[in-house]
Amino acid sequence: MANSKQARKRARQAEGRRVLKASQRAMVRTYLKRVIKAIQGGDHAEAMSQFKQAQPVIDRIADKDVLSKKKAARLKSRLNKRIKALAA
Repeated sequence: MANSKQARKRARQAEGRRVLKASQRAMVRTYLKRVIKAIQGGDHAEAMSQFKQAQPVIDRIADKDVLSKKKAARLKSRLNKRIKALAA
């Protein structure tokens, strides 16, 4: 455990950030699962609507540095690729 007052505060702050980021990552995973479920169901319109709901959430979480911007872009690109393949 931290010994100085400053280090104890840092530990408290780090724990708070960890908990918040964990819940935000879980929220992103939920949105991703909804899109994937629609894709696996074969419903292009539903997949597109779920994807449009997931996009701003992914971007917002990337802006907060919970996910890296590159990972967010990669996730969106892969989902979009699967939705386009579903339409064809």
